Amino acid sequence: MSLVSEEFPDEVPRRAEEITIPADVTPERVPTHIVDYSDAEQSEEQLFQEISKANVICIVYSVNNKKSIEKVTSHWIPLINDRTDKDSRVPLILVGNKSDLVEHSSMETILPIMNQYQDIETCVECSAKNLKNISELFYYAQKAVLHPTGPLYCPEEKELKPSCVKALTRIFKVSDLDNDGILNDNELNFFQRTCFNTPLAPQALEDVKNVVRRNMADGVKDNGLTLKGFLFLHTLFIQRGRHETTWTVLRRFGYDDDLELTQEYLFPLIKIPPDCTTELNHNAYLFLQSVFDKHDKVSKCFPTCPGVQTSTTPCMFVRASFRLTTYLDVQRSLEYLGYLGYSIICEQESQAAAVTVTRNKRIDLQKKQTQRSVFRCNILGAQGSGKSGFLQAFLGRNLQRQRRIREDHKSFYAINTTYVYGQEKYLLLHEVMPDVDFLSETDLSCDVVCLVYDINNPSSFEYCAKVYKQYFIDSKTPCVVIAAKSDLYDVRQHYSLSPHDFCRKHKLHPPQPFTCNTADAPSKDIYTRLTTMAMYPRGETTTLIPEIFHARLRCMCSCNRCAYCLCQNLLKLELLHSIKAQLRRVVYNRHMAQADLKNSTFWLRASLGATVFAVLGFAMYRALLKQR
Repeated sequence: MSLVSEEFPDEVPRRAEEITIPADVTPERVPTHIVDYSDAEQSEEQLFQEISKANVICIVYSVNNKKSIEKVTSHWIPLINDRTDKDSRVPLILVGNKSDLVEHSSMETILPIMNQYQDIETCVECSAKNLKNISELFYYAQKAVLHPTGPLYCPEEKELKPSCVKALTRIFKVSDLDNDGILNDNELNFFQRTCFNTPLAPQALEDVKNVVRRNMADGVKDNGLTLKGFLFLHTLFIQRGRHETTWTVLRRFGYDDDLELTQEYLFPLIKIPPDCTTELNHNAYLFLQSVFDKHDKVSKCFPTCPGVQTSTTPCMFVRASFRLTTYLDVQRSLEYLGYLGYSIICEQESQAAAVTVTRNKRIDLQKKQTQRSVFRCNILGAQGSGKSGFLQAFLGRNLQRQRRIREDHKSFYAINTTYVYGQEKYLLLHEVMPDVDFLSETDLSCDVVCLVYDINNPSSFEYCAKVYKQYFIDSKTPCVVIAAKSDLYDVRQHYSLSPHDFCRKHKLHPPQPFTCNTADAPSKDIYTRLTTMAMYPRGETTTLIPEIFHARLRCMCSCNRCAYCLCQNLLKLELLHSIKAQLRRVVYNRHMAQADLKNSTFWLRASLGATVFAVLGFAMYRALLKQR
């Protein structure tokens, strides 16, 4: 009541009504509900209910009453501990009231109690009559909730708790941008701006390092702060009552009151509409590149990340794995980026900024272009058809290397780079288990399908034919038949149609021969073809060049000097790039269909169109020369 009215009331009721202090009048900017208790008016059950709801409890005793002080340990603290969980004890504030009635302090009596009970956050002597330390009391109560000592520091040992050391170690490693084990002045300033929105003045930096030098021999090295020096500073903050400094740092790096990374930090909200995919964007890739450039092994990248499988795998392979993880399990990718401190280092609101949600595939088909960089290929085939070999070969492993891989180390997924018309793309292969009657939506959802059969097994192709006719005959997903183990003898398949006839009937490309039984790494040509088909699933690459030419001609003939206009525009880089791209695409389609020479009508039209374009272009060029 003295806090609210700022004067001592003449008549004090047995119990004050609940008071709410609004956030805008408190230093910490949080609303505070103050609940009084009187055993003269309330039952024990009401007391227990209030204890269970409390974030902090102030035990008030009278400094001039010995029995009141004794009751703190004989009654109140045991009662509270009995009603709270041991692992989540409520912080306690001991409040010595009526200090105006005595000339001596009760601290000598209270300090042993504070050392005995770790739940006691602090002790304050005050006077409601003289308004001494009243505002401070409630400030400390707020501070005990927002910046508790318990999770950070062990007063008996006078050192940081292991969980606090672990969290601060991760923060140090994230802030050590050049990975030299020292926070130099630039890194300390970046850390300061990140946590407190202001850099340190040069003299303030030196003062901090001098404090560490005086107390620790190895706290400063090469004029930079070591991990030991960093931990010592936070120990010093806590011992001097500046818990809020350490808590500000911990919360900026995503930690909660239990020193665990929060769900909101690790898994920021990201909306993924149907038929859209998730990819790492360019900034995220540059971030990972910078992180992995500092380390040569995965185990060094994730030193303080719980749940992350660490190994001695070179980091160059993990970069591709991040693209795979982002595509298949974006939440896991966000979690790993959170551990690595992406949002901190890149100064983003969250690591959701690292992910691009691609547009709906239908829009890509309508616009006949895509900005996606990761394309999924599902591999289907009968048991023993060579699916695993085809998948492993994408990673550059021939049959001999594949035989050295343990079965429990093999994955049903693989991802690697391919190049389509000079653009770097990623092809994600997924080996689907061979159960033709129970293919899930995930098994069927992809950008391109591989139907693999063993040319040396007469029963192998039948599975491919059944899968295609049951799931893909009316699908818009492009399909490719892979004639695996092409180094073996090609036997007749026990199916009504041969693989070549089946492909011809259903207007598929002829079966593509493939083997991983090679001396060197298997060829990657087929994977480039698959990526290209995934990018251009409806044959958008086969637009005839003469059609482009005539469209341009109609557009350019709108001015009076059409011959000059046409020839000038023909020389424009945009048109030349367009023509070159069309030629490359025609060459690609010709390459894909080279085994099916009977369907030659298309190629005749394409060749004729290219010839007509060349002749007309040359004629226009000569006309321009004569005119000039």
